[in-house]
Amino acid sequence: MTAAKTPSLTLEAFLKLPETKPASEYIDGDIIQKPMPKARHSRLQGKLIQAINSVTEADQIAYAFPELRCTFGGRSIVPDIAVFLWQFIQLNENGEPLDNVLIAPNWTIEILSPEQSSNRVTGNILHCLTHGCQLGWLIDPDDRSIVVFQPQQQPELFYQDDQLPVLAGIESALTAKQVFSWLKM
Repeated sequence: MTAAKTPSLTLEAFLKLPETKPASEYIDGDIIQKPMPKARHSRLQGKLIQAINSVTEADQIAYAFPELRCTFGGRSIVPDIAVFLWQFIQLNENGEPLDNVLIAPNWTIEILSPEQSSNRVTGNILHCLTHGCQLGWLIDPDDRSIVVFQPQQQPELFYQDDQLPVLAGIESALTAKQVFSWLKM
């Protein structure tokens, strides 16, 4: 006989807690605080957001949000970058985005920190894909690789001059080499 795991806190109770810095995530009844971003992580995050929004925002194709809490499918996670196609961004009567996001991003991007569990981060990407996400990137600055996840496909590993897949409708020809070149200042 297997004992069922009892969550120490419900998702609803977790969402009522004050936000933490760095953010905490709710995964399978556990509260897990993300590691504090370091310089390389922040640099890649900022440059990727800029690269995505520079080709998507003006034409209202998509928008990349940093550290946006997304609650869906029994989890509340905070991807390093959550990209939403424009039609999925819920707006209030003033045309401003709603604060509470209750759907998976269309594209989730995670930048691995040395003290982070790659399996836990991969688990969040897979959770996103299970709940409607179309694309996930797991960026590893230490070995200069990007693992790309897409629904119903085997993950692919990208290095050097490999062109990275992006969401349909986004005009971008980023390569792994270009992404990691942003680390040089």
